[in-house]
Amino acid sequence: MTYMVLRLLLSLFVSGVLAIITMYGSFLFVISLASYVPVLEQIGLMIEGLLGIPVVMVLATIFFFGVYMIFFEWRKYRYLAQVHRSVSEIAEGNFGRQVPVKNNSEVAEIAVTINDLVSRLVNAMEEERKAERAKNELVTNVSHDLRTPLTSIIGYLGLIEQDRYRDEVELRHYVQIAYTKSRRLQDLIQDLFDYTRLRHEGNPLRLDSLNLVELIGQLLEQYRLSMEEAGLTSELRSDDKRIVVPGDAGKLVRVFENLISNAIKYGGGGHVVQVQLRRDRGFATVEITNDGEPIPESDLPYIFDRFYRVDKSRTETSGGSGLGLAICKSIVERHGGSIDASSRTGQTTFRVRLPLVT
Repeated sequence: MTYMVLRLLLSLFVSGVLAIITMYGSFLFVISLASYVPVLEQIGLMIEGLLGIPVVMVLATIFFFGVYMIFFEWRKYRYLAQVHRSVSEIAEGNFGRQVPVKNNSEVAEIAVTINDLVSRLVNAMEEERKAERAKNELVTNVSHDLRTPLTSIIGYLGLIEQDRYRDEVELRHYVQIAYTKSRRLQDLIQDLFDYTRLRHEGNPLRLDSLNLVELIGQLLEQYRLSMEEAGLTSELRSDDKRIVVPGDAGKLVRVFENLISNAIKYGGGGHVVQVQLRRDRGFATVEITNDGEPIPESDLPYIFDRFYRVDKSRTETSGGSGLGLAICKSIVERHGGSIDASSRTGQTTFRVRLPLVT
């Protein structure tokens, strides 16, 4: 702003000085020329008689001042016209238009600000479109996943209500199926509720100092029977008996329970679930590895997306809600960490990084 004012004052001063010099020079030239051209002398005497010399000099000075101001400021006026055209196109919806920026211009900062504003507006509109698409996808996926067990529940309850069963054994069988589907529906709704709440950060974290070695050791002990039934064993490896992170115990337990249960569920054909803990440049790294069927490389970038299932043929009984890993990612990121996965023949690893207690 100061630069603009100083440049304007300089233009006014220089234009004024040049206007006065040009006015005197013009008068001297006209006077010398009038001695050779009698008509000019007569015109000059007539103007002098009508207006007077001082008024003519003032008018001439104003005229030359205007000419010099236009000369010095012409590039700025032309640039302002370009800015005006660009802003008009943007106002009409052409957000790909950029306001030209000239570094030696007083309005360059305004042009930069307008371009930044347009860029932010475009990004906001794109985020809004993404949010709308995500909402539509969420509604579609939820509707599909809720409808499947609900249809089964209604179907079997309809058979019971119409007395279409042969005996009490078949009746109990129908009731058991309806109950199982109801529990499945409850789990899906709870997963959806938890995911939505985590995404909108409506549930504050209750941070405590947690020893990950002890926490994961306890979880592996809880899953020991499930692993034995699946023909698996577990191994916990850590170079340190205490690796402490600030975390919400309930939420981090959910993360590692999900990863361990997935290692058991989808580690078919394998023999062991390995958990490796280590410190790594201010972070605690937890790697949970199974030696079962690998995850296809084409699926790896999407496994943390909501409702994504690696095996599209998995039903609601053999596969999860499709929200488990998305919930894990939300929890870990809210703790300031990260989660990723890698997979190759004979080994699939989920890697969680959490900041250590400082």
